Amino acid sequence: MRSGFVTFVGRPNVGKSTLLNAICGEKVSIVSNKPQTTRTRVRGVWNRGETQIVFVDTPGIHKPVSALGERVNATAIESVSDVDVVCLLIDATEPFGRGDKWVADRIDIAKAFVIVNKTDRTTPAKVMAQLAAAGALGAAEYFPISAKTGAGIDVLLTKLAAQMPEGPQYFPDGMTTDTPEAQWVAELVREQLLHVLEDELPYSIATRVTEWEWPLVKCEIIVERDSQKGMVIGKGGELLKKVGIAARAQMPEGAFLELKVVVDKNWQRNAGKVQRLGY
Repeated sequence: MRSGFVTFVGRPNVGKSTLLNAICGEKVSIVSNKPQTTRTRVRGVWNRGETQIVFVDTPGIHKPVSALGERVNATAIESVSDVDVVCLLIDATEPFGRGDKWVADRIDIAKAFVIVNKTDRTTPAKVMAQLAAAGALGAAEYFPISAKTGAGIDVLLTKLAAQMPEGPQYFPDGMTTDTPEAQWVAELVREQLLHVLEDELPYSIATRVTEWEWPLVKCEIIVERDSQKGMVIGKGGELLKKVGIAARAQMPEGAFLELKVVVDKNWQRNAGKVQRLGY
C-alpha cells in the first residue's frame, strides 16, 4: 500500500475546490464564482488500486482585511507542512503575477507541483505562455489541466501517485471526505447564498448547524448588520426559501431543513467569534 497527503494552494478562485471535486468524483467542497468561497481545510480521498491519496483543499491566500481573512490565510499556509506534495494552482486565464509569486514564496517551491488550471477557457498559446512564466519559479513539475473538463487530470494523478510513500490506508474504501455531516450541510447553505447574493454581502455571512435531530436539521445564517438580515430573507421570504430548497436538494431524501437568520455584529472582525464559528 502506498499512501500520502497532497495540499492544493493558490490565490482565490483558481479552481482548487473544482479540481478536488473532479478528482473525488463527487462534490466534497463547495464552489462558486466568488473568491474566498473555501474558508476551512476540506479533505477528499482518492483511491486507485493499492494507492490512496488524501487531498487537502485550502482557502485562497489573499491580502486579509479582517480577522476572518487572517484566519483563513493561516489555515492555508499551515496546510503545506507535513504533506508529501504541495500543488500550487495558477489560473490559465489570468496573467502570472505578484499574487501567485507571493503564494509560491511561502512553500518549498523546488519540491512543489505547479498546476495551470482552466485551460479550457483560453487558447493553447496562452497556456504555453503561462507555463513559461511559471517556469521561472523552479518547481519540480508543471501540469496544464482543466478541472472542469477533466483534461490532464489523469496525468497529474499518475505522477502524484508515484510520489506517495509506503503507508497505511487512512480511510476505508468508498469514503471520499471526512467532513462532518453538520458542517457539510452548513456549507451547502452558504454555497447557495453565494450563488444568489450580490456584492460584498456573502463575505459577511457565516452558517452553522444548531440542531440535528434527523430528519430535522436547523441551520443558522449569521450576518453582521440588521440591514443584511432582510436582504438574506428576501421579499416575503422568497430568497431564503430558494436557498433552502437548493440546499435540501443535495441532502439525503426526507431531510427537513429549517433556516434562521441572526445578527452578530461585525463577527468577522472579532478573532474570538471567528474561532467559535469553526474558522
